[in-house]
Amino acid sequence: MITTQRPLRLMALALTAGLALTGCGAGGGQAGKAGAGGECDKAPNYPRGPVQLIVPWAAGGGTDSVARFFGTELSKALGEQVNVVNRTGGGGVIGHTAIAGGRPDGSTIGLATVEISMLHWQGLTRLDYRRLTPVAQVNADAAGITVRSDAPWKDAKDLVAEAKESPGELTASGTGRGGIWDLARAGTLLEAGAGADAIRWVPSEGAAPALQELVAGGIDISFASLVENRTMIAEGRVKPLAVMAPKRDPKFPEVPTLKEQGYDFETAAWRGIVGPAGMQQNIVDELSCHLDKIAHGPAYKSFLDKTGFGMQWRDAAAFGEFMKAQDAEKGRLMKAAGLAR
Repeated sequence: MITTQRPLRLMALALTAGLALTGCGAGGGQAGKAGAGGECDKAPNYPRGPVQLIVPWAAGGGTDSVARFFGTELSKALGEQVNVVNRTGGGGVIGHTAIAGGRPDGSTIGLATVEISMLHWQGLTRLDYRRLTPVAQVNADAAGITVRSDAPWKDAKDLVAEAKESPGELTASGTGRGGIWDLARAGTLLEAGAGADAIRWVPSEGAAPALQELVAGGIDISFASLVENRTMIAEGRVKPLAVMAPKRDPKFPEVPTLKEQGYDFETAAWRGIVGPAGMQQNIVDELSCHLDKIAHGPAYKSFLDKTGFGMQWRDAAAFGEFMKAQDAEKGRLMKAAGLAR
């Protein structure tokens, strides 16, 4: 009798231990996803392990902060670790190439930026949007024009008028030569009927050092998003003349659009989640579904309020069309401005 009960008792203990181990494993993989995925569980076997989210820009910057926010939130939704990896260099070429070179099974995704629509026109790479799978656009920040608070121009029209009268005398910066803010300068001038170099471009490492140069008197104008200049705008050390958006920015309601001032030109820096070309549609659908919930949730609103970044949502299909249109638009503008190779 005793020998019969002992094996039964051991079997019961083993079964209990097995159930406990199964419960402990629910923090990741499919078990974790079952609790987090819900209606977004479009690809039941995804992910099979940790997901790599590649950022083409350095840690600590704006793109990196957006990527880390979505990496954290996607990890919760998928029930699996999402690791943010910074792959920098080549003005964004290295990181975007790394995304395109990943396996199309959803184990590698990335945060693409507007530069994907520009790099190949500059002759820096053959890579373009066609080697990526669009998943969702999550952000856009329109270009703006900012000058020192004691500058003589009251609006963009005054500034452009002086540039036309004295071409090449005024200087501006905000990024490297051929970067998105350089393109904002060239596009504004071309739309105004001035030469693309009526305002000379001084290459810089980014909007922050360019703003320091502006305040110090080293340059006359900053072409960059108003968000990047908002601290000095708030302090009254610089003043914004225009924003290159379809409508005024709610964070800067007193700043008119270029179109309001007679120049029908818009451009922005944008960010969106992508994968390598050829990703399975059900994986794209699942990621886009999760990202939709995250992008329209309270945590992202709080993140945007804190950072000042702009909200822009496009699902996979709309983002794909947008990337195609951006590529063609940037190509036309860069050729007209003499920035294409």
